[in-house]
Amino acid sequence: MTKVKQDIEILFEDNHLIAINKRCGDIVQGDKTGDRTIGDDIKEYLKEKYNKPGNVFLGVTHRLDRPTSGVLLFARTSKSLTRMNELFRNDGSIRKTYWAVVDTKPDPPTATLEHWLVRNEKQNKSFAYLKEQKESKKASLTYRYIASSDRFHLLEIELHTGRHHQIRAQLAAIGLHIKGDLKYGFPRSDKDGGIHLHARTIRFTHPVTQEEIALTAPVPNDAVWNYFEKVQ
Repeated sequence: MTKVKQDIEILFEDNHLIAINKRCGDIVQGDKTGDRTIGDDIKEYLKEKYNKPGNVFLGVTHRLDRPTSGVLLFARTSKSLTRMNELFRNDGSIRKTYWAVVDTKPDPPTATLEHWLVRNEKQNKSFAYLKEQKESKKASLTYRYIASSDRFHLLEIELHTGRHHQIRAQLAAIGLHIKGDLKYGFPRSDKDGGIHLHARTIRFTHPVTQEEIALTAPVPNDAVWNYFEKVQ
């Protein structure tokens, strides 16, 4: 893992792909805020490192919510972007696990959740239903209880689908609220405006070299995350 001057943690880099450990608050793609994106920072890093003239290509292969941290993967060529997009469309080709710190210990400790999610664009929020709704999309994940502190509980989550705010909405639907996530029912925000949801690992077959890639992102440096990283 390498840190560059923009404070980006590089988890993996070759001629085709680059993976970073996204910080809470970093924005993946431009939105109505007009804030600088993490992609802009990576382009600047690549431009300087390889002394590239003109524009630097950087393709977004997937997204993380702004308050979420963890593994984020970009393509450095249009060829690798096309191939990564194909992998993400094929169920099971890419395995992602997340860590979530929640306010209630789940019962049962392990379960697969299936809901139908409806996205509200105005609220920038998704709502989970047990039965199919108009314009809903099926969402599925499996959570596993890992450990507890005196106040919070750590879950490991594997996504089976990729929906807007899926983990946040599905956990809230069963009464589990992610620390700091005001939008989905936690009573207080985190100081940095982030939430305790972290894209911990990603596993896939490299689209060019065919090498098996497994990347793990260290958790943010705060007391709660540090506790769980030690005891898990």
